[in-house]
Amino acid sequence: MKHYQAPWGRPLVIVSALATVLCLGLTFFEWSKVTRPPLGMPAFWLGCLPLALVIGCALFTIRGYALTPDTLLIHRLLWSTRVSLAELQSAEYLPGAMSGSIRTCGNGGFFSVTGLYWSRLLGSYRAFVTDLQRTVVLRFPGRTLVLSPESPEEFVRVVSMGYSKAN
Repeated sequence: MKHYQAPWGRPLVIVSALATVLCLGLTFFEWSKVTRPPLGMPAFWLGCLPLALVIGCALFTIRGYALTPDTLLIHRLLWSTRVSLAELQSAEYLPGAMSGSIRTCGNGGFFSVTGLYWSRLLGSYRAFVTDLQRTVVLRFPGRTLVLSPESPEEFVRVVSMGYSKAN
């Protein structure tokens, strides 16, 4: 199995840090009002919402990618998403591939850039990205994936020739 880290680009670091500070600040602010009547328990639960957002987004963090002879594993915080490479048509290192994209459903930068996107260049695609400048585009019949492994050129070379042939 060949492993690739998912390094964070500067925009992801900045957005994640600011969003985390904002959410934790809101949680603290709401929880500090719990002892003041008449808010009571509703303020406590309201304060849980930003904290739940931080935890929920953190769970979907992309930690890295692994290639087996026939599968791509996208490692999250607690699980991995499996993608069969059997029908892979092409792999291309395309820095900034997500530029000009529209998010149709997903996370735009709170611990990762994940979800469903659309752009003129790629059409509809699914993103599993942590660095917008290291993007690799994988095309399959009927679907496209965008990833951001630490060594995009090597990743493309290995996945294009088949992992088993590369070793």
